[in-house]
Amino acid sequence: MSNSIDLKKGLDIPIKGTAALKTTKKILPDVVAVKPDDFKGFLPRVLVKEGDRVLAGSPVFSDKTNPDILVCSPVSGTVQEVVRGEKRKLLAVLVKADEKQESVDLGAHDVEGLKASEVSDLILKSGLWPSIIQRPYGIIADPALRPKAIFVSAFDTAPLAPDTDFVLGSRIMDIQAGVKALSKLTDGGVHLSLDRATEASTPFHKIEGAAIHTFSGKHPAGNVGVQISHISPICKGETVWTVSPLLLAAIGRMLSTGKVDLSRKVAVTGPVAIEPAYVDAFPGMPMRAIADFCDNSKGYVRFVSGNVLCGKNVGPDGYLGWFDNQVTLLHEGTEREILGWAKIFRPKVFSSSMAFFSWLCPKKKYDMDTNLHGGKRVFVLSDQAYAKVLPMDIFPLYLIKACLAGNIDDMEKYGIYEVLPEDLALCEYADPSKNDIQAIIENGIDLMLKEMA
Repeated sequence: MSNSIDLKKGLDIPIKGTAALKTTKKILPDVVAVKPDDFKGFLPRVLVKEGDRVLAGSPVFSDKTNPDILVCSPVSGTVQEVVRGEKRKLLAVLVKADEKQESVDLGAHDVEGLKASEVSDLILKSGLWPSIIQRPYGIIADPALRPKAIFVSAFDTAPLAPDTDFVLGSRIMDIQAGVKALSKLTDGGVHLSLDRATEASTPFHKIEGAAIHTFSGKHPAGNVGVQISHISPICKGETVWTVSPLLLAAIGRMLSTGKVDLSRKVAVTGPVAIEPAYVDAFPGMPMRAIADFCDNSKGYVRFVSGNVLCGKNVGPDGYLGWFDNQVTLLHEGTEREILGWAKIFRPKVFSSSMAFFSWLCPKKKYDMDTNLHGGKRVFVLSDQAYAKVLPMDIFPLYLIKACLAGNIDDMEKYGIYEVLPEDLALCEYADPSKNDIQAIIENGIDLMLKEMA
């Protein structure tokens, strides 16, 4: 098992709007949303009602299939509304935040002295257990299982991704506590992946008790799924857990201090963002809280919670996702181009396939919008477009076709256990047929959960 991996495939999308390494605003919004849809496979039972008082760390939902799994409120305040949709589907619980924040006190603990059962009980009680994701399928981790290993990616290569060192450099002690705690829950240890370019300077290289791996290459080198495929691929019957460094820090702080703290630095990015920078905020922050970052002169703006490849379009009335610390602001591309693809020279358009002359300006950043530059067309049966951008030992084209056909045997054969939709996001970007590849993979995973669970 190599500790230094060089990835040759991938693609860095040159989009404008990288956040400057400074925090320009502290946001404590009036209302914060806790949304069950942020957690795949979670069947929520509401534990609060309108008018109830909650603290940061107070349980808001429990899972109907496993009542020990709770989702907590990220802020203290009063439950303002329980929002439901069609057929009374639970959409969100809105909490009106206090000006002065208070947290549930679970008691400070010496992580070194905790047993595995005590660690899992504390994380469950705090409402932070849903922060741990289980692969295959990307569902909430089963606390009754002992995974093969736990993986953490300490860098992000997605377009305009937040700088992990800037966001979490001051919370290394929290992350260290989280690593020590989670290492008790697995026999395979915690695996921490670093960017080789910043390995010497990042504070993450000081973390003890974890197996350190370094990666170099273009996106998706920072995806934890890609890293797992090169460190210890997932075979049928095996289970691994992953956790983002952001939520690992929250788990470590909760164990060390007894307080649930989900505050985070959020990067406000994108071509439409005015002076892109960081804000101090909470998950569930409403998008209207960052309205002053938005350049409305360019027309309708798309608010994306996350990055441009696999983030969620939440709209101006939406909320920041539980797992996200990035907002991307994009111009909604509704304009039609004269001649369209037939133009020979298009200096303002980037092409991953060298169809235009963007390859002559490798350092240029582009003012990208949401325009697809064409519509869906016949599925081109060529694996070449995907193979160039996916550094995993799977057959993406055949996996996509198997998911479309609902063929479970072929899905297993071609790598469904190793991937989540985010791992094939670049394939969707480069796809000449403009298929919704992430949605196809998501549907395949849903079928596996239904038929194989």
